[in-house]
Amino acid sequence: MSNIQQINRRDFVKLFGLTSTGIILGCNISSDRKKFIPTSEKDTFSPNLFVQIEKNGDVTLIASRSEMGQGIKTSLASAIADELEADWKYVKVKQAIGHEKYGNQNTDGSRSVRTRLEPMRKMGAIAKMMLISAAAKKWNVAENTCKAENHFIINTNTNDKIFFGDLVDDAAKLPVPDEKLILLKKVEDFKFIGKNLKSVDLEDFTHGTATYGIDVRIPNMKFAAIARCPVTFGTVKSFDKSDAEKVKGVERIFELERLVPPTGQFFGALGGVAVIANNTWSAFEGKQNLNIEWNYGNNHSFDTEQFQKKLTERVHKKGKLVPGSRGNVSSTFNKSKNTIEATYHVPFLVHAPMEVPNATAWFQENKIEVWAPLQDPQTARAEIAHFFNTDVHNVTVNVTFLGGGFGRKSKSDFVVEAVALSKKINAPVQVVWTREDDIQHSFYHATSVQYLKGSLDTKGNVSAWLQRVAVPSIVSSFKSMSDYASGLELNQGFTNNPYDIQNFRLESVKAEAHLRIGWLRSVVNIHSGFGNNSFVDELAFAAKKDPVQFHLDLLGKEKVIKGRSDYPFESKRLKNVLKNTAKIANWGKELPKGHGIGVAVHYSFYSYVATAVEVSVKNGKVKVENVWTTIDCGLALNKDNIKNQLEGAAIFGMSIALYGKVSVKEGAVEQHNFFDYQMTRMKDAPNIYVDIVEAMNEPSTGVGEPGVPVMAPAICNAIFNATGKRVRSLPLLDHDLV
Repeated sequence: MSNIQQINRRDFVKLFGLTSTGIILGCNISSDRKKFIPTSEKDTFSPNLFVQIEKNGDVTLIASRSEMGQGIKTSLASAIADELEADWKYVKVKQAIGHEKYGNQNTDGSRSVRTRLEPMRKMGAIAKMMLISAAAKKWNVAENTCKAENHFIINTNTNDKIFFGDLVDDAAKLPVPDEKLILLKKVEDFKFIGKNLKSVDLEDFTHGTATYGIDVRIPNMKFAAIARCPVTFGTVKSFDKSDAEKVKGVERIFELERLVPPTGQFFGALGGVAVIANNTWSAFEGKQNLNIEWNYGNNHSFDTEQFQKKLTERVHKKGKLVPGSRGNVSSTFNKSKNTIEATYHVPFLVHAPMEVPNATAWFQENKIEVWAPLQDPQTARAEIAHFFNTDVHNVTVNVTFLGGGFGRKSKSDFVVEAVALSKKINAPVQVVWTREDDIQHSFYHATSVQYLKGSLDTKGNVSAWLQRVAVPSIVSSFKSMSDYASGLELNQGFTNNPYDIQNFRLESVKAEAHLRIGWLRSVVNIHSGFGNNSFVDELAFAAKKDPVQFHLDLLGKEKVIKGRSDYPFESKRLKNVLKNTAKIANWGKELPKGHGIGVAVHYSFYSYVATAVEVSVKNGKVKVENVWTTIDCGLALNKDNIKNQLEGAAIFGMSIALYGKVSVKEGAVEQHNFFDYQMTRMKDAPNIYVDIVEAMNEPSTGVGEPGVPVMAPAICNAIFNATGKRVRSLPLLDHDLV
């Protein structure tokens, strides 16, 4: 925490449109990002919220992280309110614009609570200290005889009390206390933290009054749709707009050049042919009636089926040694009488959030303002400044609610498109992607192929483990020639494999990127979780041992491994979530005919998760019946949010396992909409049980993503338990289980 201070009221009002009365607290950080240089950032600590207490008692908190259904606005607000001793009915939360004073605003990596909880608690505590000081001066008593409780300061000697709002004039005149004097509440005194709080936006969500990007309307706004080349990075050769111009409502049609920053291959905008209309339907219809001849470029020959074969061939040959290897696997394999080999495949995946990419922009001389559902508003702001040759402070980015993000909306190509069109037509414009645009022109979750080989000793214990992975790197979206997975990606369940195995070798294999690669919920942990847990289940079967006990044996003696972060891995906590999941799932119980149960464990985003899944298989059709999940995420800030996130992760992981697949032929994505890129439907939703480990004295860790990697392997292991058939390639839709 640095530089807690009172904020200039005029600046506060200008930025947020709030009243200028009351105590206004905030934190500044120098983070000037005028140049557009997209980077894969490590976890950073950046104080980022303002607090305002008004005379009527209202407490307004500014949320700098984007709200996309994960409840972050509510969770961080509750931490401030708890330390402030606020009455929740007075709390309001307002979304921040994209601005460098907030530090890193990128809402991804399951790190918002992990990096913001303590600063937010301090924000509340500082405000409380100032109110106590003001009350003590009024009563002419020592501050230690006063306490805050439920929006009042109470004199503990006389039981007199003063409402927060009645103290703001006096408190606003006081200096901000030294941060070293802050005393945070004890765990046992928490009022909101660790409890179940409903979303502050619940009424807007349920009544349809929430404003998403697609809901933005500005006077005289135009609507745009863009026809993009079916092959990634293809360009327009020529086009005939005569049929499109006949569509009622269509006003202009022109080519939009691709915009590419010098520091990144795949950022900017893909370009194409833009249709401007006075309503969305006409823009879409006009786009459909364009006749375009494309230059397909180098990616025209890309075929995912052939690419999978190529990667499979590569992982069966020696790759680049990865740090973390130990012992001698080759000699152990040669001595062993029981070796097991398996190759696992995960296809390209796409986010497909319910709200498609969209943005509204207004380019006015040297001032640019946008309204968009963004996970990373600062990068969008810097990118706009770069492409349109203006100072970043001339760009205002308003962050709306996100109708889902899952990593897609951390990229801002759709915002750059809107700004470019607004500049071209000299009017505000809203760009809306169709579902087909979203699925066929995304930043995809990379495909992968993994080869694993293991050996068992005479007691059925794992004596050696070899693992090779081929996965196109996300780094390819930042710089060329990034044909091997980065260390950051390999550390997502690959190099930080938790098992205690003496002979252990990891190798990385070349995998080029032919599509734009991006983040998707839990990222490379999807691959690692699937490969590791599927293979452990195969080893357990070969050893004729129970899978749960086999996992526990592999984790070995309790140990603490300190890495480069402040969050050491503790095997005891991973064992604990596994044991608890086995307990709540009644592991070992007799199941009906055609039913099976599988288990998976994974450590990601510093959280420990174990999931058991029960499936039924009838006439070759798989139905997920029950899901039991235990998470240890340290101090559980808002248990209602955590439960929601784990339930959502189960459905998200099911969709990946059962249906998720992006395939490419002749350079073009074959999937179009939800009919051929399916999602788990409500009628197929299982019973989901979530247990949250009580670990209130541990630091908070990730929640939004750790529940995803365990789902696919647990489902596939359950299928094997039910049918005796192994599934090593996703999705299940491609397999005949009869």
